[in-house]
Amino acid sequence: MPHAPDPDEDDLDAIAPPRPVFHVEQALLGALLLDPHRLSDVNGISADSFSTAAHAALFAAISALPPPDPVEHAKNTTWLDRVLTTGREQTRGLTASYLHTLVQVCPRPRHAPAYARMIEAEHAHRRLQTAAGHLVRTVHDASLPHPVQTVLAEADALAAVVDDIASRFPPRASVLPRTPAPPPAIAPDHTEAAEEEQLLLATATAHPADIESVRWLLPEDFTRPLHAGLWQCLTTLARRREPVDPVTVLWEAQQHGLLDDGSEPREVLRLLAEPVGSVEHWGERALQRSLLATADHTGRRIEAYADDPANTPFQLVVGARRSLADIGAIRTRWQHATGTVPPRRPRPAPTTRAGPPTTTAAHTTRATRATR
Repeated sequence: MPHAPDPDEDDLDAIAPPRPVFHVEQALLGALLLDPHRLSDVNGISADSFSTAAHAALFAAISALPPPDPVEHAKNTTWLDRVLTTGREQTRGLTASYLHTLVQVCPRPRHAPAYARMIEAEHAHRRLQTAAGHLVRTVHDASLPHPVQTVLAEADALAAVVDDIASRFPPRASVLPRTPAPPPAIAPDHTEAAEEEQLLLATATAHPADIESVRWLLPEDFTRPLHAGLWQCLTTLARRREPVDPVTVLWEAQQHGLLDDGSEPREVLRLLAEPVGSVEHWGERALQRSLLATADHTGRRIEAYADDPANTPFQLVVGARRSLADIGAIRTRWQHATGTVPPRRPRPAPTTRAGPPTTTAAHTTRATRATR
């Protein structure tokens, strides 16, 4: 979402501004105060693109007021006074001396389009941070009646922001951000997840014929490595149509090295011996938890990218799209699991090149010639 500055915020005397964009904004505003006609050369930004309330108010005032006559503007401060009065309607801390400062710090007024492009790039960082933050907060909102649908809607909103940034800054090359991705977060209901995964494994062991109905569930959807390995053992035995029971699964687990971490065979047998409910139910629960964890990790990864000022908008687009692809993949599996796969759109008929008509007679003639 766009930056919404506090109208009463007084940030004119900001000490050690967090990023160089503060000085870029000063340079652009100074250029526009000196030569208001340069506003027509400034594209891609609005008042919301600025990082402070004062700068946003000044740009809004400059954009709203008709430009002055260049000759008159060089002689008096009438137009500057109107800008100050209009800007103060939004931010009372504006002063005439600050406008004078802006004019003084502008290196080259003719560089206004370049300054605007820099501001637009910084605004892309903030937009991406905001959208990714919304996604992460939605994942952890326990009050949502339909968490998956709401989270996927937020993911779509984040993707729309990425697409808009890409339209403004088309990626020049697939250069990923250098920012290290944050480690996966531990789910707050880790104990509940482990219990449900145990029920899934036990129920699948008791009803191996039902494993085929949850092919959309993958080992990576489990929260514990042992559970992921046991699920892989179950699917392997089912695919080979071999006998499935706690003992055969235990033996398969040994072949896969799952007991090398110190897991007790007796504990594995106990884990697989208490089926409850249906494989489909527990599988869907595991997939939902995996989808939410994926969305959380994706949102935090994009937040980390956007928080790194060294990343260009081009890198942000590439990194964000790579991250969102993880949500896209698990969304497809969720749609298959819940029967919500959207209908395929009809493909347009392929265009063909014009050519001589092909008729039965023509085929017959060719065949006759071939036999001569």
